[in-house]
Amino acid sequence: MDGGAFPETCSTCPYCGVGCGVLLRPDGKGGLAVRGDPTHPANRGRLCSKGSALAETVGLEGRLLAPRVHGRETGWDEALGLVADRFRETIAQHGPDSVGFYVSGQLLTEDYYIANKLMKGFIGSANIDTNSRLCMASTVAGHRRAFGTDTVPGTYEDLEEADLVVLVGSNLAWCHPVLHQRLLAARKARGTKVVVIDPRRTATCDGADMHLALAPGSDVALFNRLLVALYEGGALDKAFLRNTEGFDAALKAAFADDAGVTGLSEAEIEKFCRLWMGTEKVVTVFSQGVNQSSSGSDKVNAILNCHLATGRIGKPGMGPLSVTGQPNAMGGREVGGLANMLACHLDLENPDHRVAVRDFWQAPAMPEAPGLKAVDMFRAAGDGRIKALWIIHTNPAVSMPDADAVRDAIGACAFTVVSDITGATDTARLADVLLPAAGWGEKDGTVTNSDRTISRQRAVLSAPGEARPDWEILAEVGRRMGYGRAFDYATPAEIFREYATLSGIAGRFGRDFDISGLAALSDADYDAMLPTRWPVAAKRQGGRFFGDGDFFHADGKARLLPVAHRAPAAKTAPRFPFRLNTGRVRDQWHTMTRTGLSPRLSAHLAEPFLEIHPDDARAQGIEAADLVTVTSPNGRAILRARITDAVKPGQVFAPMHWTGETAPSARIDALVPPVVDPVSGQPESKASVVAVAPFRAAWFGFAVSCAEMQPQAAYWARMRTRTGWRAELAGDALPQDWEAEARRLFGLPEAQATAFVDAARGIARVALVQDGRLMAALFVAPEPVAVMRDYLAGLPGEEAPDVLSGRPPADMPDPGPVLCSCFNVGVNTILRAIESDGLMTVDAVGAALQAGTNCGSCQPEIAALLSRVQLREAAE
Repeated sequence: MDGGAFPETCSTCPYCGVGCGVLLRPDGKGGLAVRGDPTHPANRGRLCSKGSALAETVGLEGRLLAPRVHGRETGWDEALGLVADRFRETIAQHGPDSVGFYVSGQLLTEDYYIANKLMKGFIGSANIDTNSRLCMASTVAGHRRAFGTDTVPGTYEDLEEADLVVLVGSNLAWCHPVLHQRLLAARKARGTKVVVIDPRRTATCDGADMHLALAPGSDVALFNRLLVALYEGGALDKAFLRNTEGFDAALKAAFADDAGVTGLSEAEIEKFCRLWMGTEKVVTVFSQGVNQSSSGSDKVNAILNCHLATGRIGKPGMGPLSVTGQPNAMGGREVGGLANMLACHLDLENPDHRVAVRDFWQAPAMPEAPGLKAVDMFRAAGDGRIKALWIIHTNPAVSMPDADAVRDAIGACAFTVVSDITGATDTARLADVLLPAAGWGEKDGTVTNSDRTISRQRAVLSAPGEARPDWEILAEVGRRMGYGRAFDYATPAEIFREYATLSGIAGRFGRDFDISGLAALSDADYDAMLPTRWPVAAKRQGGRFFGDGDFFHADGKARLLPVAHRAPAAKTAPRFPFRLNTGRVRDQWHTMTRTGLSPRLSAHLAEPFLEIHPDDARAQGIEAADLVTVTSPNGRAILRARITDAVKPGQVFAPMHWTGETAPSARIDALVPPVVDPVSGQPESKASVVAVAPFRAAWFGFAVSCAEMQPQAAYWARMRTRTGWRAELAGDALPQDWEAEARRLFGLPEAQATAFVDAARGIARVALVQDGRLMAALFVAPEPVAVMRDYLAGLPGEEAPDVLSGRPPADMPDPGPVLCSCFNVGVNTILRAIESDGLMTVDAVGAALQAGTNCGSCQPEIAALLSRVQLREAAE
């Protein structure tokens, strides 16, 4: 059947918490066409580079197609029987707290609900936590302390109605590009001011009215100074403050704090305070730079204090807005997926709430105290307290702090189950039982985005092999453990109705989360469900919270908290003089199990790196493109140096995406200590201390191949290309025979070789050809190899080109490294257009080449190219 004959299906993107709508059209051969849904309220048709490339990530390569027990493929009956038996036996011998679930924002809400119900209601332990603990647990804690519930007050529309948007610890341009484009459009239309508060200069700073490069971890001191300025400037809303408690104590703490720790000048601080104080419609957007801190909860409350003190909350264009990292981080919060929460924003430690949920579920037991949060859960797995562990759709052997210790703990656990779409992750390789789960595009359910909008994810592809939806796997284990009727579901719609009904009980307790108006949806209504912002109840429909001064503490009032600056837990010292910040890059997602399948997403930044200031690089003897060893008290990494003044002296930055599968030496969370916020349990991922030194390699290499290569070197990093794979390599010992090493690396013992080797100069180039086509090539030098990488990456599979020169023919223009992933436009292509066509603006480049016209996240880089050309021309 022609793919065009298939109808489009509305679904939701599986990446960040923006929750963009997508339209999916299957081609009848297992593939998809993907475009933005113009009717979805989150994105209105826009998609970022990752969303635009979703069609490149749905193939069967690397998919787990059948259950595996101890590496042996088996059927579901044996695998699930073993899981149920081992969990049941462990609980019988050691109690319910001897088992744990570690789940993920990649789960749909219906999956999450079943996992939470099974663990808390029937196993009787609260030992279920989620990788959202690494993302937004501090926001949850801050919301609950201030509002009485984990409530996001505002909506995305506030970005378009604000006169000032303050971005705190949020690289919105790269991490939530569609929201950033909505903000930029509002700025163009109505002159919205933008302030970025971030130790590092990011793409989001491009064109901002102000960038406050504060010292890492000093956000509380800055917002305490703002609270003082609001008080001294007469900007408080005294009428609104009557709906709050704690202002005097909060103000006293703010007066006692010292804004000098921010490292900002008095003039910068004063300018920021005047702008915030003098602008009524203010939205403060915050993300991981706030949350991932040992004082993250206090940072959140310092921001909330300022909005509560001025009444700038819950009204159009006013309020704090937490933007989450995962597509269903919010859904996980709603179902109680965190170890310290019950479903529907009910409180685990409230006996009335526990009884209500227990009775609704007809559950045998409910835990009375919070379970183990993520960091403690893996500690417990390592020391034997957790004896059976189930990990679902996440890769903690890479993404958790102290990742080497977490990897060892998973390996040491007596029984580990992993549910995922692939067995090729650092975590899956440690499992006793691997369960093949249905992936995005293959499963049905709901997700909730950062502004409380519930959207449907819909299946348009058949699950491959024996893969099953997560809710179905969990429910079957529940039945096999003896909890039959409680887990007797036929469809996700049935689960959703139960969950919506439970939310009505929460509503009667006065909780914010109430979608009981959806509890009677028929299967057909569920299938047709449009994006809907909660609450959906008789008393309240969607909209904003708290503009009326009505909060969810018992007395109906909000709380302002006294908070004070606390420096990051790790202290710099002569042995570890640098402060390490970690984060995302533009085109990759988490540990790349999905985005790593897309050649165009892999082309933008194809190698892990360390940003370091020029002064620091000079002092350490580091040159541009050198490899560097980065060492912390917890671990060691090797990364490529990127010398830039985007970071301040004494600070360095590294991305968190690379794994044992893609760059074993670059598992950056192995360097991060397992220090957590004492309230939220969220790890401090942006303020580790490290030492940096050149990595003295005996040789450097670059390789391309049709097939996945198997490097054996001190450093290697491989990424997908349109024709196969590319890799950077470096070693501390020279092989005796470069041709033999190339054959081993590429697994091509019989291929025809063309080689050039100059042992005296340390240069080697080897091309391997089979049936007249280039299969692979290796380039080696005593320093980082100087070849046209993006040209070479497209050659494998071609009819034996002249590859050893490492450069394209004179009549073939080299597009250079990909800058615009949406339209696959290279740096050199843009530079040539700028110079030949006299392009002067980002919009002009977009009109000529399309670059930057989709998600816009590459626009700051295009602007930097324009600036570079203009500076060079001015100097000539």
